[in-house]
Amino acid sequence: MSALNPAREAAVAWCLRLAEGPLDPTEREAFDAWLAADPGHPALFDEAVALWSAAGDQAGAPEMVVLRGQALESARRANAGRWTRDGRPTWRFAAIAASVMVAVLAGVWTIGLPTTYRTGVGERELVALPDGSKLSLDADTAVTVRYTQGRRTLSLKKGRARFSVAKDPLRPFTVTSAGKTVVAVGTAFSVERLGRQVRVILYEGKVSVLDDPPLAAPRPLAIGPSRKTADVVLKPGGELVIGDTAPVARLATADVVRSQAWEGGQLVFRNEPLADAVARVNRYADHPIRLADAAAARLEISGVFTAGDTEAFVDGVTAVFPLRARQDGENTIISSDIPAASE
Repeated sequence: MSALNPAREAAVAWCLRLAEGPLDPTEREAFDAWLAADPGHPALFDEAVALWSAAGDQAGAPEMVVLRGQALESARRANAGRWTRDGRPTWRFAAIAASVMVAVLAGVWTIGLPTTYRTGVGERELVALPDGSKLSLDADTAVTVRYTQGRRTLSLKKGRARFSVAKDPLRPFTVTSAGKTVVAVGTAFSVERLGRQVRVILYEGKVSVLDDPPLAAPRPLAIGPSRKTADVVLKPGGELVIGDTAPVARLATADVVRSQAWEGGQLVFRNEPLADAVARVNRYADHPIRLADAAAARLEISGVFTAGDTEAFVDGVTAVFPLRARQDGENTIISSDIPAASE
């Protein structure tokens, strides 16, 4: 294994041998001799043990069961002729040990660290996750995914994503965004960050939604005047609108077909504030739209637009509403022609 020097290979080999069980007297004598042969050997062995222990921390994960089993089985197969006459592991066994240790540590790295999936402006992506779940990312979206033995933890950093969750009752599937956490087992839903809101649409199954503040324990989010929880009141086809400062969430009825149109490259709006529509259009806009005033932002629009055709969107809204558009460098500025007194 060219990536490891001989002393490090020997340290890995000894660690792997000790993982099999106690040393016999001959092996113990050889191990003690190897430790005493160089002042750096004990530190190398401690490093190998620490890394192997890190693998042990994930021992219950299916991936790690396989990797650790393969490592130990490789060590057993290399049992014959393991040691040289001077008490050092043979090159063959050290190389095998180093190889399987690297494989195990690669597994620890994969399992323990998060993976971030990103789309740029105008891009969409469909991701198959390791557990069989599927993740559909809208444009200009970032989702961090971390799988451990007991949890499937995701975080929506920006944008919008749809989650089709593979059933695994022993490992909850959670999506956190802006201090709100959606908990599911096997279901389909989307989460979107839109301005200062988090929006959750349920397509099938059931979810819980938690308020998850930074320095306090998570608690079920209260919804509507009844202050019931999402697992009780949110049904397929329903949408939760959660403001970052509102004490309770608002329950609305979603147009399921419209809400998934972005996956097919269409943006569909029905009586939505222009500010929200512009935020979604900008996920696909090389030259973003900016709203110059509150009157323009409050206008409610309806229509179907092709994602990425920013010019058609601007032409459409300025033709229907008392709005005007102008270019300012890379931005398109939309402002209102509504008299100030009407604001």
